Amino acid sequence: QVRLEESGGGSVQFGGSLRLSCAVSDTLENMRHIAWYRQAPTKPRELLALIGYSGKTTYADSVKGRSTISRDTTSNTVYLEMRSLKIEDTATYYCNASPWSNTGDVWGQGTQVTVSS
Repeated sequence: QVRLEESGGGSVQFGGSLRLSCAVSDTLENMRHIAWYRQAPTKPRELLALIGYSGKTTYADSVKGRSTISRDTTSNTVYLEMRSLKIEDTATYYCNASPWSNTGDVWGQGTQVTVSS
């Protein structure tokens, strides 16, 4: 079973930036894609960014232009860098992996990001 561990969350001021990390227990080559989601209280979980096997990236409109998803295949880590943070970016951020083995998507435990004015 693939395991994911997020880190890098915390408290950030409005307009600031941060980088979240997702450590994957398996080689990234075994993943169809890795994605970052977030969920704020009372809101549904929202897909933010995805990086596919080929390296192709896609972004939600809510973070497009101020976020970058990237990966390090040597350490099997996927990053989400976010800039120009807004109050509404406050949420728990989750990493998601979709293995080629079709054993089902895997989720990390989440990391909290709080943006304050």
